[in-house]
Amino acid sequence: MLKVIVSIVFAVSLLNAGQSASTNGCELSQVGDFGVNFTAFKTPSKLGVGGGFDSVNYKTASLSSKSLQELFVGSSVDIDTKSVNSKNPARDAKLIESFFYVMIGKNIGAKIIAIVDDKTAKKGEKKGSLIVEIKMNNIIKEVPMKYTYNGEVFEAEGVIDLFDFNANKALYSINKACFGLHQGKTWNDVNIGFTTNIKSAGCK
Repeated sequence: MLKVIVSIVFAVSLLNAGQSASTNGCELSQVGDFGVNFTAFKTPSKLGVGGGFDSVNYKTASLSSKSLQELFVGSSVDIDTKSVNSKNPARDAKLIESFFYVMIGKNIGAKIIAIVDDKTAKKGEKKGSLIVEIKMNNIIKEVPMKYTYNGEVFEAEGVIDLFDFNANKALYSINKACFGLHQGKTWNDVNIGFTTNIKSAGCK
């Protein structure tokens, strides 16, 4: 009987704690665009070529929340690869025809499935890691990323290996199309990232 009473008291305490946490006045909400970026590498000396996508369809998990986990976990993006923008129209045309369109499916999908805060972060510093499920070339892989949040801008970055997505054919194709400019070398690792503005109200 005593165990039952203790269990009830403990459950009520947890409920009260949960109610307190949900009314602490902290509210996070995403504002503005959701930007996706990448840096690919070429030449034996591994020169970086940066770019992004102009058409990114972002579906939020929650319009506002008390935590980054609630705000992001479950959110997803659908990227139209035809909208690639590396600030060089001729290069973009080659990327579309000789890389993205060589793969299965013309879009890239991604979904955030987990976020973990870094408990060692200094006071006023917000950082951690997240897991993103990426679908490309009809292959789905979980990719780890690191994030930072300064109270206004949320940024995440990670690395994918094209071989993990069976993109050997696409990699060979773009290397062949740009053989001279790439000096015969196009790298299989690609840095990826995303950024968005998160409005913080009443959060400590």
